[in-house]
Amino acid sequence: MALIYKIFIVEDDRALAEIMGRQIESWGHEVRLAKDFRRVLEEFLEYDPHLVLLDINLPHRVGYHWCSEIRRVSSVPVVFISSASDNMNIVMAMTMGGDDFLPKPVDLQVMTAKLQAVLRRAYDMGGKIPVLEHNGAVLNLNDASLSYDGKRVELTKNEFRILQTLLENKGKVVSRDTLMTRLWQMDAYVEENTLTVNVTRLRRKLEDAGLRDFIATRVGSGYIVG
Repeated sequence: MALIYKIFIVEDDRALAEIMGRQIESWGHEVRLAKDFRRVLEEFLEYDPHLVLLDINLPHRVGYHWCSEIRRVSSVPVVFISSASDNMNIVMAMTMGGDDFLPKPVDLQVMTAKLQAVLRRAYDMGGKIPVLEHNGAVLNLNDASLSYDGKRVELTKNEFRILQTLLENKGKVVSRDTLMTRLWQMDAYVEENTLTVNVTRLRRKLEDAGLRDFIATRVGSGYIVG
């Protein structure tokens, strides 16, 4: 059975965004169009897509800004879209963390080929479920479950997002601010102790599954999966 991926389209030309969206949906994937170009990161975090189609010239903030914001919290593939398809813009797009570049006017067949290639590289479309793995622990991105040593660990939404963020940045310290942004971007204020409680519960579940010291604390900095 083919995998279903979630694609987030950040394009202020609504007609173009809808055309691209219908093309992507015709492959059987899900699509969401950005609504508020002041809240691109918040909408991204809420939808948690597998790939982002990101226009460079947007209202309020350029696409490069939003790509940098996304890269702070996720390694999800980003494909830039722009009518300014000269070499300088292509180089800038790649430098800012983009995975590919789609010139305007958009050729839907070219778009299809590029997105399929990027998804294949990122998630292996050869029938494998998209996962993040570390030291034998496998996080299934489709159903938000963790598997280790034959055991399946059910995670809450917050526990899954914490572990996903840490595994996407394994070997690097992830700050508490980054985790709180990833989890509660829609709330005006959240007590820091709430994050501590969620991490403690996650650690307990990991230890019960045999994963001791999987998440390490870096005092004053954040958390790390090494």
